[in-house]
Amino acid sequence: MRRGVELLHDPLRNKGTAFTERERDELGLRGLLPPRVHSLDEQVERVLENLRRKSSDLERYIFLAALQDRNETLFYRVVIDHLEEVMPTIYTPTVGQACQEYGHIFRRSRGIFVTRSDAGRVAAVLRNWPHPEVSVIVVTDGERILGLGDLGASGMGIPVGKLALYTACAGIHPSQCLPITLDVGTDNDALRCDPLYVGNRERRLRGAEYDALLEEFVEATQTVFPQPLVQFEDFANRNAFRLLRRYRDHIATFDDDIQGTGSVALAGLISALRITGRPLAEQRLLFLGAGEAGVGIADTVVAALQDEGLGAAESRRRCWFLDSKGLVVASRDDLAEHKRPYAHEAAFLPDLLSAIEALRPSVLIGVSGSPGAFDRPVIEAMSRLHERPILFALSNPTSKSECTAEQAWRWSQARAIFASGSPFDPVEMDGRRLVPSQGNNAYVFPGVGLGAICCKAARITDEMFTVAARALAEQVTDQDLEQGRLYPPLARIRAVSVAIAVAVAELAWERGLAREPRPDDVAGCVRSRMYDPVYRSYV
Repeated sequence: MRRGVELLHDPLRNKGTAFTERERDELGLRGLLPPRVHSLDEQVERVLENLRRKSSDLERYIFLAALQDRNETLFYRVVIDHLEEVMPTIYTPTVGQACQEYGHIFRRSRGIFVTRSDAGRVAAVLRNWPHPEVSVIVVTDGERILGLGDLGASGMGIPVGKLALYTACAGIHPSQCLPITLDVGTDNDALRCDPLYVGNRERRLRGAEYDALLEEFVEATQTVFPQPLVQFEDFANRNAFRLLRRYRDHIATFDDDIQGTGSVALAGLISALRITGRPLAEQRLLFLGAGEAGVGIADTVVAALQDEGLGAAESRRRCWFLDSKGLVVASRDDLAEHKRPYAHEAAFLPDLLSAIEALRPSVLIGVSGSPGAFDRPVIEAMSRLHERPILFALSNPTSKSECTAEQAWRWSQARAIFASGSPFDPVEMDGRRLVPSQGNNAYVFPGVGLGAICCKAARITDEMFTVAARALAEQVTDQDLEQGRLYPPLARIRAVSVAIAVAVAELAWERGLAREPRPDDVAGCVRSRMYDPVYRSYV
C-alpha cells in the first residue's frame, strides 16, 4: 500500500481531503492535507462550483482532465451524477477542440503511445502500463478524428474520452481501461510545423510497414493482457474497413465508427418508426456521406431488414448514398470497395436536392461532416414528400452538423423526427418544448463492451450490434417520444448499458462465443461487475 505523498499522487487511490483522521495517521498523510475532512459529496460540490466558473468549454475540459489525473473516484462520481452536463465537455463536441489543441494544453500523459520506431518491441512498450488486468483497449492512429481529419498523435483525446465513457456509462473499472495512440506520423502540415506538436513529424506510414506494425500491435495486446477487447477508433476509411475485416474473426474487436454508429442509428430509427407507425421494410434511406459511419449504419439496417425476412439484395436497395461526387450508382467507375454494395442501377444525380426529389427518401441521414448541408430547401423538400420526415444530422463535432435541431424543426413546422450527432439545446415551438436526441455512440459501445467482458466473448459480431440497437430502443418510453427524444435521457445510461450488456452476453452464449459459463442471473452478474465510484477505507 502506498503511503504519504506517493499515495496522494496515485489517482486510483487518492481521496484528497476525504482521507479520515485515522487514515492520515496510519498512512503518513498528517500535515500533507488541510485539517478539515470532507465527504465525497462535499468534494463533488466543490468540483461543480469550480467547473461552472470556467469561462470556456476548453477550460472546463482542462479542469476535468486535471481532476481525472488527480482523483479518479471523484472524477467519475462527478461524471456519473451529472452526465448530461459533463459529457459534452469530456467527449463530443469539446474533445474535438481539445485534440486540435492537444500539444498546447498538454499537462500529463495518459495512455500509451506506440510509434513507428517501436516496431519489434511493441509488447515491451505495452508492459510499461502499470495495470496488468486490462479488459478494454481503445486505439486510434489519429488519421480521421471526428470530422476534423488527420490530427496525428494529438488524437489521443479520443481514446481517453471513449474509455472515460466506458467507466461512467457501463462501470468498467478505470484500471481495466487502456487508451492507445499509434503515432505513425501525420500528413497534417500545420501540425508537423507546430513546435508544440507532441508526435513524430514524419509523414504517415503506409503500406506493408504500417500493416506489420498493426499486426505486431494486435498480437501484443493479446500476449501482454488477458485477451482484452480492442476497439478501433477514428481510423481513415482506407484502413478502417480492411482492419476490421482482418481482425474481427481472430480477436474480440470492433470499429465503433462503423458498428457502434450503425447500432445507435438503427436504435434511433426504430424509435422514430414508433412515431410514424410504418415498418422498417417500407423505408427508403438516403445517406449524405459514404464513409465508415454511413456504410456502418446501412450495414446494420440491412441486417435488421434481413432479420425481418427481407432478402440481402432487396435490403441493400433500401439504402442509397450520395458522396462528394454525387449519387453512388453502378455506372460509376470511381467507387471505393466499401461503397460498391450500395451502388444501385439508377441514373446519376449530382446533388442532394435532386436525389431527394428523384428517390423520395423517408429517412435522410447526414454523416458527411458538411455543416449546413441540410439547408432550408432540403428540409422543406423532405417535409413536402412526407408528413413525418426522419432527419438524422449525425456529423460531429457540433460545428460539422448538417443542420441544427432548431433548423430541422422550424423549417419542417415541427414535423421532422430529428436526431443529431452532437448536443443541441431544447427548442420552444408553439408552446411546446422539443428535446433533441443526440445519437451518441456512448449509448451503445459501453454496454457492448460490458456484455463482452462479463461473458468473455471471443469475438464481437455484427449481430451483437443489432441486438444492442433493439435493446436500446426498448429503453425509450412513450414520454420520451412525446418530447421529441429518440433515445432515453443520459441520466438513465447505466441502466441502458445493463440492458445492452445482457442482450449481448446472452447472444454470445447462444452463439457459442462466450468463454465464461452462463450464470443463473445474467443481469445480476452484469450489475455486480460495474464499478461504482465511492471511497473505500484503507485502514
